[in-house]
Formats: sequence, C-alpha cells, structure tokens
Amino acid sequence: MMLRVRSIAPGLALGLLIIDLLGMLVLSVVTPSFLSTYNLFITSRDLSILLLVALAQMTVLALGQMNLSVGAIGGLVAIVESGLMVRYGVPVAIALVAGLMVGAVCGVINGLLVDWTKINSFVLTLGTSYVFAGINLGITHATPFYHIPGEISSFGQARVGAFPVMATVTIVLTLLLAGFLYQVTLGRQLLAVGGNQLAARLSGLPVRRSVVTAHAISGFLAAVAGTMLMAQLGQGQPTIGVSWILPSFAGPIIGGAALAGGSAPVLGTVLAMVLISLIDDGLVLVNADLFWVQFLIGALILGAVVLGRTRLCDLKALFYGARRASQREASR
Repeated sequence: MMLRVRSIAPGLALGLLIIDLLGMLVLSVVTPSFLSTYNLFITSRDLSILLLVALAQMTVLALGQMNLSVGAIGGLVAIVESGLMVRYGVPVAIALVAGLMVGAVCGVINGLLVDWTKINSFVLTLGTSYVFAGINLGITHATPFYHIPGEISSFGQARVGAFPVMATVTIVLTLLLAGFLYQVTLGRQLLAVGGNQLAARLSGLPVRRSVVTAHAISGFLAAVAGTMLMAQLGQGQPTIGVSWILPSFAGPIIGGAALAGGSAPVLGTVLAMVLISLIDDGLVLVNADLFWVQFLIGALILGAVVLGRTRLCDLKALFYGARRASQREASR
C-alpha cells in the first residue's frame, strides 16, 4: 500500500531564496540602517525565536493536524522556569531542564488526547491552550517574575558582531529536526502517517507513537522558544507566546507545508520565516503602519494555501491520469 510522503518542491525553495535575497538588497538600498550591526542583531535574534515556533507548528502540520497551544506552552514554560529561579532559588540548570520537560509533557498530553479522543486537533489544542494559559495566570496572577539570574539575561543579549549567540540553539535544533524527519525511521514514519493515516494504520505503522512524538517535539520546541524569549526580555512575562499563532502557521504554510499532512518542509519554513522577518523589519524601518505587517503576512498565507491546493489538484489529476493509462495498457 502506497504511503504518501511529500517534501518541499525545489522550485519553491529556490523562489523563496530569491525573494529573500531581493528583499535584503532592496532594504539595504532603501534603508541603509538595515545593514547596521544593531539592526541585524535584533532581527536575527527575533527570527531565531520565531523560527522555533514555526518549526513547532510544522511538525504537527506534518501529521495533518494543528497545535493552537504553541504560544501557551511557551508562556507556561517561561513562567515555570523564571518562577523556580526567582521565587524558589532553584539553580539555573535545574530550572531550565524542568521547564523544557514541562513543554514536552504538555505536547505529550496534546498528542495522547488527540489520539484517544479522536477530537479534531484544532478544537482540542484550542482547549488545552486555555488550560495552559490558565495555569500560567494561576502561578503569576498576571505579574511578571523580575530579576532572573544574570547569566540567563546575558545569554539573551550576547552576540558576536551582528550574530546573536542564542541563534546557535536554533541552528542546532533545526538541523537535528531535519535529520530526524528525513533520516530517522521514526521521523519518516511520522511523515508517512501524515500522508495517509488510514493506510499507515493498515500497514502496521505506529500511528499513536507518531502522533504523540510529533506533539512532544512541538511542545519541546515551543518550550525552547519561550525560554529564549524569557532570556531576551530578562524576565518571566505572563504574556510570552500570546502573539505566536500567526507566525507559527505562516512559516510552514508559506514554506510549502500541506495542510493535509505528509510534508515537513524544514528548509521552506526557514526561508519563509526569513521573508516574514524581512517584511516586519522593513516596514518598521520605513515607519509604515503596523497593520501592513499583518495584512501582508495574511495575504502570503492565503496565497500559499491556494497555490498548495492547486498543486495538489494537479498532482491528483496527474496520478489518476497515469493510473487510467496504465489500466488501458494492461487491458490490451
């Protein structure tokens, strides 16, 4: 039985790369401050966080599911970590490990609930996002945890020239995720399950394990993003993650992810997030109204969804046409 596993088309990746390079060229000409060391540092630092958020969503989209609790998980993890360090004096390393474990456990809870209840992941993770956000507010009472240890905030501000040091975390995790999805058996099974869950189940693939694994990875990546944003802000803010829904979907969808599942375009997601970062930074530098950022990103998402649906219809037509041709040939 054929299991459908799709990856990003080379043409889409090349197109995004060209657009990114052209965008950088235009911004460097229109706004010379774009190439300043400080602006490149700020832009790269923000990108390194939001890219993890996008990859967290992409991993679940690979199953044909969604995770609306990405932001709530990131915010809860930041509060758990900062609360342990500030309120209880827990050592930094232990607090960070505990926080990352909380993120992974939240993801496992999402995965198990989706598999056990068979409730649509959109609805289910919308519910768990409110649960996680409620725990966040129950801990903080909407009051930030100030004065986190200096080594955390220093890490959030550290840079080598224009390169933010904490971006190394994003680079390493991105490479590990790509290797897992494309080279490791469990990762390839995850993509196969997303391509056709019924066929995967009939073929004996571990569907439940794939679902739980994808959500656990999503929760862990959201946890790392929340930790990095806490380090950047220098405090545990209860509002961390509240604005992550749009970028979490924009990156993978513009990057070539299929809403039906079966694809995990890591490279496409990276290039799409670079494009979104350029749009955001460029409009800020030219003093454009903030609503244009939301408008343009929303338009890109709609365009990507329409293009993806058209491409899927073309592939289906090609597949069924080839099958009919082979049947006619066999009947002769």
